[in-house]
Amino acid sequence: MIKKELWGHTSKEECAYRYTLTNSNGTKAILTNLGAVLLSFITPDKNGVMADIVLGYPSLEDYFENAVAFGATIGRNANRIANASFSINNVTYPLCANEKNRNNLHSNPDGYHKRLWEVETTSDELGEHIRFFIESPDGDQGYPGHFSISVTYTLTEDNSLIIDYEGISDKDTIANLTNHSYFNLSGHDGGSVLDHIVWIDADTFTIADEYSIPTGELVNVTNTPMDFTTPTTIGARIDCTDYEPIAFGNGYDHNWALNNNQELQLVATATDKRSGRTLEVYTDLPGMQFYTPNFSKNSIHGKDGVIYNGRDGFCFETQYFPDAIHHENFPSPILKAGEPYRTTTIYRIVTEKE
Repeated sequence: MIKKELWGHTSKEECAYRYTLTNSNGTKAILTNLGAVLLSFITPDKNGVMADIVLGYPSLEDYFENAVAFGATIGRNANRIANASFSINNVTYPLCANEKNRNNLHSNPDGYHKRLWEVETTSDELGEHIRFFIESPDGDQGYPGHFSISVTYTLTEDNSLIIDYEGISDKDTIANLTNHSYFNLSGHDGGSVLDHIVWIDADTFTIADEYSIPTGELVNVTNTPMDFTTPTTIGARIDCTDYEPIAFGNGYDHNWALNNNQELQLVATATDKRSGRTLEVYTDLPGMQFYTPNFSKNSIHGKDGVIYNGRDGFCFETQYFPDAIHHENFPSPILKAGEPYRTTTIYRIVTEKE
């Protein structure tokens, strides 16, 4: 049974709710209709001790702004679009320039993660489902087409959190949604994740300029700090500032071109030896942004009175490549009018027993 509880109200006196999905292992996923945000993912460690492994804010009011997009559903386009504009069918669409060098990041400032979504809850033999859906009108955020979207979270008995995205537009548009959860497999209060061991099934990454806009070139990861084809700790090469992409990103904030041929399969893992937890990521999307929050000069007041510092979490954001709309050699993020948008990402926790 999915638990629903009133969390509070928006400035317009709209009701924001928290929804808790629970499986027979005691694993819980807690979500809210404000932004279709993942608030908590509570899983057992190797000793059976439960901990919340996603970072987040302590109050509803903090999520009204959610400047770092904790747990957020990002849309209509995740990541960056150069010069805050693009063209489809010879029509140019301006966006908000909300980042340096007049780029657009995450479709902000009016992102989907700051809106109230409608909700349906169901359950079946697979697990408990919560479906969030929203209507994004023609011209919303600057994008063409009325886009009807749903995001469904399913918690299964094998501790998988399945995220299914679906949508349809009445005009050709960009459709590129992602989840922006920050993970710490020791628990959201576990401190640095630099000792987490990461594997990414990608032979190349999209090298970018100093403003994180891809040049269009796919660069082989071999013999670079971007090579996670062999499991490697996050901290092993994160400060190799003599390597220009690391220097530009002040750490990891890059898109890897996955080897999955856009078929749903395992593309990445992260392992925390302290807790025995491994996060497995499955997706049918062509890219994944591996991001270590590099705001080391700033701290954030998080859940349970915890202060988050830079590199206290990491993101695995499955996606179309950044600025793909401007690079014909990248998989296209364009959704044709009347065609379905469907994509799935799975975050699964596997625990090594003592």
